[in-house]
Amino acid sequence: MKSVAILVVLSFVTFSCVTAKLKPDECEVCIGVVEKLKKLLDENKKTDPKYIETEFKKFCKKSKTKENRFCYYLGGLEESATGMLGELSKPLSQHFPSERICEKLKSRDSQICELRYDKQIDLEKVDLKKLKVKDLKKILNDWDETCEGCIEKSDFINRIEELKPKYSKSSKTEL
Repeated sequence: MKSVAILVVLSFVTFSCVTAKLKPDECEVCIGVVEKLKKLLDENKKTDPKYIETEFKKFCKKSKTKENRFCYYLGGLEESATGMLGELSKPLSQHFPSERICEKLKSRDSQICELRYDKQIDLEKVDLKKLKVKDLKKILNDWDETCEGCIEKSDFINRIEELKPKYSKSSKTEL
């Protein structure tokens, strides 16, 4: 009787470890990148893992911040230390859902699911004077702009205010 109870408990523990689902806010960068990649793929070639790997590497060349770090972890960048592209391309070619692909990637490297997108701020509502210089520089960097000769915080604020009309359509930026 005891051996049956132990067997039931062990099978439950083993089963729960194998089917560990992602938490709602977990792996957001992974899921986001996989979804973007799915949209980029040609319908006729979605079942070819080599094609998926090539497209992922192209995607990674244009990626920034957290998505770039995700590409690094998977081996999508030239400077990547490891390569796990097969762990992405094979399930993707078999039409696995993004969440399931990320669960599998997490089991190989837990850092993948530790990536989080930066919080978004609304530049129309935020008081730039209350932001740190680091955050002001990040706003300019997200816009692919520079601030030549900027030394003080007020210089960065003036540059952002100067460029705001150009980027007003997408006035939300990640911090």
